[in-house]
Amino acid sequence: MTVRERTQKIERQILSPYAAFSDQTKGRRHPEKDDDLRTPFQRDRDRIIHCKSFRRLKHKTQVFLAPEGDHYRTRLTHTLEVAQIARTIARALCLNEDLTEAIALGHDLGHTPFGHAGERALNQLCPGGFRHYEQSARVVERVEKNGEGLNLTEEVVDGILCHTTGKQAETLEGQIVRVSDRIAYINHDIDDSERAGIISEEDLPQTLTNLLGHSKSQRINTLVHSVVESSQNGKIEMEPEIEAPFDELRRFMFHSVYENPYAKSEEKKVPGIIGKLYEYFGEPGNLPEDMRRIEMEDGLSRAVTDYIAGMTDQYAVEKFMEIYVPKAWNR
Repeated sequence: MTVRERTQKIERQILSPYAAFSDQTKGRRHPEKDDDLRTPFQRDRDRIIHCKSFRRLKHKTQVFLAPEGDHYRTRLTHTLEVAQIARTIARALCLNEDLTEAIALGHDLGHTPFGHAGERALNQLCPGGFRHYEQSARVVERVEKNGEGLNLTEEVVDGILCHTTGKQAETLEGQIVRVSDRIAYINHDIDDSERAGIISEEDLPQTLTNLLGHSKSQRINTLVHSVVESSQNGKIEMEPEIEAPFDELRRFMFHSVYENPYAKSEEKKVPGIIGKLYEYFGEPGNLPEDMRRIEMEDGLSRAVTDYIAGMTDQYAVEKFMEIYVPKAWNR
């Protein structure tokens, strides 16, 4: 018996009947021989962690564009917080923690530079529109490894694709990541907004904090417990008496932070940068060599979208400066 087989035997002994078992995965687009140490979901997790798109998340905006403070979240730290919350819920419900973690680590790989401002800009430029959750699935299926993709299991790709609005994930593990994403971003965005001086803890509606908690850790604890206590029968959900104030807190954040003109003042510059990069790389011959395969097989506009979506905030600004800003004469 291999280590993988032993792990899968233990899964059968300890996981809920509602769990996604790794020995019953729907498989990969391109079949592969099983690993002797890792289950298919563990291999997917490792492939995501080691891919270039995952590393670039450390320099992509979460809420505030290119923050200079040491403690503001980036898209990478957001991803890690989502993964930790999701793993806690999955373990408490005896669901597949490896699958949950793989989905969580991959859920935002398709995010653009400059956060949702970059997503909105690309949505205006890309034929057929642009949605980051679809791009996240495309990254692992197509863009990574110079057009080969990571060849992940269907369960992981489905969870990544369905982590936000629209269709629910087929697995409960994928549904856990969806609710964990909301729990994570609302609470750490409150924390970052307080650090930035946009809001204070006292600005949060007291009727909501009395129910959810008066600190980030208290609120996360309340929300995680609510999901665990309400999701015992094969459905991931939150208790209505907790979900209602949580939804109200989310509306408060949209009004006070996400749509705050002061907090988002620099975002008005993003469409110009993204638009000029799209224009430049949309000229034949301007894309880098590692995008040639996608350009040839999927078309130039698709390759340009993939390339720009993969940029970090800093790299996008640097390329814009390199292409469009005259350099000083230094001879």
